[in-house]
Amino acid sequence: MNYIVITSIFKPTEAVFKFSKLPNYQLVVVGDKKSPTEWAVDNVAYISVDDQLKIGESLKEVLPYNHYCRKMMGYLWAIKNGAEYIIDTDDDNIPKENWDFPSLTGSFDEIQGEEGYVNIYELFTEQKIWPRGLPLNLITKKFNLQSRITKSDVKIGVWQGLADEDPDVDAIYRLTSDTPCNFNDREPVVLNEGVICPYNSQNTLTVKELFPLLYLPTYVTFRFTDILRGLVAQPIMWKHGYKLGFTKATVVQIRNPHDYMKDFISEIPMFIHGEKVVGLVTEAITGNSVAEDLLLAYKALLANDIVEEKEIVVLEAWLKDLQAFTK
Repeated sequence: MNYIVITSIFKPTEAVFKFSKLPNYQLVVVGDKKSPTEWAVDNVAYISVDDQLKIGESLKEVLPYNHYCRKMMGYLWAIKNGAEYIIDTDDDNIPKENWDFPSLTGSFDEIQGEEGYVNIYELFTEQKIWPRGLPLNLITKKFNLQSRITKSDVKIGVWQGLADEDPDVDAIYRLTSDTPCNFNDREPVVLNEGVICPYNSQNTLTVKELFPLLYLPTYVTFRFTDILRGLVAQPIMWKHGYKLGFTKATVVQIRNPHDYMKDFISEIPMFIHGEKVVGLVTEAITGNSVAEDLLLAYKALLANDIVEEKEIVVLEAWLKDLQAFTK
């Protein structure tokens, strides 16, 4: 069985009902203290706050409530129940009829060339738009990615599916344009080692071997947490022979209400620190194991004042429970 994990503080949404009906998948919805008391949908494993106290030994003791990171309790539940891969999404991402992910191995278009950040949206639309987490000094750059593509045989660790209508962008885009976007269909694209693009937790598949990298930083701002996760993950994926791929939009996001100025304030640490992360992680890791590399990565971020000491406490609790469930 394969698992889709969502956390929600709202009553069941259209996205939840649609995901619950997909064959061959178990939808897991993680509640929080703000979630409706009587939350229930057929074919959904709802993990209430009380249920979460029965999962593992360590993470439940240090994870804050009313926080997106509660989603990690759903990951642990899925892993304990034998997940081969886990799909992240949100309760405002409605799956299209063709919702799916490409194969995890095979021959794909792969971006080659100089190392560094790219704007993957450039390959899927002519619209001027960029993913949340792209360094601000690059948002007007033309990357000419199509000219850097060759076919390669690759092993995928993470697939990021795009989202139509209200895709994952930063508050600067929303405050200055906020133009809806429906991406073009095209073949999936993989990033070669050293080619970096932020990815999120909105329509994202992670393979079993990389489950430690599902860790959601808990003591950074909300709008930085999944972006930081993805930036930390990419050098570790390369070290262990996996790559990041992007595929066409397979969900439509009908976004829950946001205050764009609050989003901007929450994104400031992302703008300040994001560009440093990949280099720090690359220098810190050894390749001994994914879990060990993740811990080394966050200790390097701590040494450079990007995360706090208590982040390491939560991370170690996550890794301890994960190890217990994957023996």
